[in-house]
Amino acid sequence: MSNSTSSPQQSRTPVLPAANPPAWLGVMGGGQLGRMFAQAAQSMGYQVAVLEPAAACPAGQVAQRLIEAGYSDAAGLDALAAQCAAVTTEFENVPADSLSRLAQQVFVAPDAHGVSVAQDRIAEKRFFVECAEKSGVLPAPHKTIASEADIDAISDDLLPGILKTVRMGYDGKGQVRVRSREDVRAAYASMNGVTCLLEKMLPLAYEVSVLTARGADGESVVYPIAENVHRDGILFTTTVPGPNVSAESALKAQRAAQAIVAELGYVGVLCIEFFVLTDGTLVVNEMAPRPHNSGHYTMDACVTSQFAQQVRAMAGLPLGDVRQHSPAVMLNILGDVWFEGDSQSAREPAWDQVLALPGACLHLYGKDDPRRARKMGHLTFIAPTLAQAQQQLLAACAILGIAA
Repeated sequence: MSNSTSSPQQSRTPVLPAANPPAWLGVMGGGQLGRMFAQAAQSMGYQVAVLEPAAACPAGQVAQRLIEAGYSDAAGLDALAAQCAAVTTEFENVPADSLSRLAQQVFVAPDAHGVSVAQDRIAEKRFFVECAEKSGVLPAPHKTIASEADIDAISDDLLPGILKTVRMGYDGKGQVRVRSREDVRAAYASMNGVTCLLEKMLPLAYEVSVLTARGADGESVVYPIAENVHRDGILFTTTVPGPNVSAESALKAQRAAQAIVAELGYVGVLCIEFFVLTDGTLVVNEMAPRPHNSGHYTMDACVTSQFAQQVRAMAGLPLGDVRQHSPAVMLNILGDVWFEGDSQSAREPAWDQVLALPGACLHLYGKDDPRRARKMGHLTFIAPTLAQAQQQLLAACAILGIAA
């Protein structure tokens, strides 16, 4: 379901004349998302430059040029802008000021505004509330915690909740479950008194993520709904179509995502996570201004992958077909599978056995230092039916020693 739509709100980002291959495209960040973006861009005939302070990085292994510089390094940013027709980012914590500097010289998508909103949980929640009339969804009840007085003033109905740092939290980091004011006080102290957001815990049935893309012309598309399962705060599996997602919930989430991306004046790929509560209510949780872990299935199961879609949006090309041609289940591969039991000695997993499974698509990120809980790659299983894809996922878990 493409759900293509247009929006009159286009003034925030200038329209980019089509940047045709073999133009250079730039990416801020050298991680696995930058790597997969570079591979998608190169398959379409583009050349890719990556700005990243670490020389040994996944994206740097495949890009035509690696600019080894910090994300705020003026000379590095100017070199990236001079090389490229357009620049994007592969992670949300790139300094917004750096994107603003780049935008003075080159087209940047997403822009500093969209990224800065997603970087700050308070700004993000405020934005979700402001556009609720158009999106039809609200975030969980919440309160800013910036002092002991804020803790004293917590309303009883906000507890139990989750205390989250306002900035830099991801993969479950910077989050603590709290049941009482005393818990909040202890958690706030453990976070060194940085500004936090307390969110009420809601009766969650399941989580979905909605991947959408919007061009500079205001056109947008939305992918099928992905249902996610997390373990220890890290995405474990993504299943598409979501086995618990009703047609009504899917349509509401897709429409909400397109309203949010339009209201933000955003250009590029944006992932928005929603909670579906036990009574069926849809609650918007957070957004990521980039391709997303839960969208990796699109590389093997959709006509246009999320990375190719990002290329299209930033290069001023028409957005691609988002149809899913096969049911899919994606499994995150963490560094744990390189270790047996409590062993500290790493050994290579049995990829030959995994790849013998029908529909197995393996993507490794070029990281040579496997560590427990570190994202090393992902597996996607595609099949004629969702049940078959799920069966192959279970078989892969057994081979890799992952508790299913």
